[in-house]
Amino acid sequence: MKRERYRSGPFVWLAIIAATCLLLFLFQKILWLVVPFLLALIGYYLLYPVQQRLVLGGMSRDSSAVLVSCGAFAVAGGIIVLAFPWVSAHLVSWQDSAARYIAGGLRFIAETLAWAESNYSFAARANLSDQLTRKIGELGDKFAGTYLASAAMTAAAWFPSLLLAPFLAFFFLRDGWRFKMFLSRAVPNAFFERTLYLLDQVDYTARLYFQGLIKLTVLDALCLACGLWLIGVSAPFVLGLATAVLAWVPYVGSILGCLLVVLVAATDFPGDPAMAYAAIGLFIWVRLLDDFFFMPITIGRSLKLHPLLTVVMIFVGGAVAGVAGLMLVLPLLGIVMVLGETVGEIVTDPRLRARHVFAKRLRQRQVTRDLQA
Repeated sequence: MKRERYRSGPFVWLAIIAATCLLLFLFQKILWLVVPFLLALIGYYLLYPVQQRLVLGGMSRDSSAVLVSCGAFAVAGGIIVLAFPWVSAHLVSWQDSAARYIAGGLRFIAETLAWAESNYSFAARANLSDQLTRKIGELGDKFAGTYLASAAMTAAAWFPSLLLAPFLAFFFLRDGWRFKMFLSRAVPNAFFERTLYLLDQVDYTARLYFQGLIKLTVLDALCLACGLWLIGVSAPFVLGLATAVLAWVPYVGSILGCLLVVLVAATDFPGDPAMAYAAIGLFIWVRLLDDFFFMPITIGRSLKLHPLLTVVMIFVGGAVAGVAGLMLVLPLLGIVMVLGETVGEIVTDPRLRARHVFAKRLRQRQVTRDLQA
């Protein structure tokens, strides 16, 4: 008789959501390990197809992991060595440019508020432009002494933990299959097949998510760069890539990316606010492409989550773990969903439970055979 396909019920989904929230709360406490772990996973899933080609070509897993990792380290090291003199030479000019772009963006906001005050009575009564000017002056007095020093200390504290990422990626490539075997040996024989399926699905879900994230980043970067180039904004490809990477953090990253694009557009065309509005329109258009076209064909295919659940869990992740929760909630929910559904299927399968009970009886009978009179 053909068994009906298992579908998770409300209790399983409540357990999945509760486990996701608990893990988010715990991961927030060990971000120094979670962030390099995520970066290592991204590197692992980027390098994994190359390693698989070498393995299929006859090379051992250990040798292919060493070769692929050394190649990636060499490429990254070469890029750093070649870029360091150029970055050092332009560091001072970048600082001046950053101050210029911030001033241009603030000028654009002040002009927009002044236009609103001249056309709308409620805006004139609020006197927003004067308040903004006063707040800008206070921020400028405190920025260098407070925010820059805090940012420098934070970057110095995070740098050692980020160095873990390449080493973790190497060991994922070399010993990932050994870890799967270690876990599968601890499972009773009756559940062995389902456990192998579970491990494969967790790996498959994570691989599709991170590979889809990279594809989504490339598509976003290309669309933004081409649009910014067409409207004449400077450094369009750098801006497009930076904005696409910032979008890894849902909502917060998109807002920061939009602000970055508007700052540059307002500074490049100080007498033409229409260019800043064009940049905002371009950004909204790319975000719509993201939500309705790019994301469904990249990340959406891997997680297979309902859009309502996705939006709700993003807000829940932000409430539980802040910005880290926004970044972690979707991949974590996808993995916990696979775990929860598989465990639920095992627990509710009478055939598997009967096999496990029968196997325990056989083992008990075997070990006590010579003790029976």
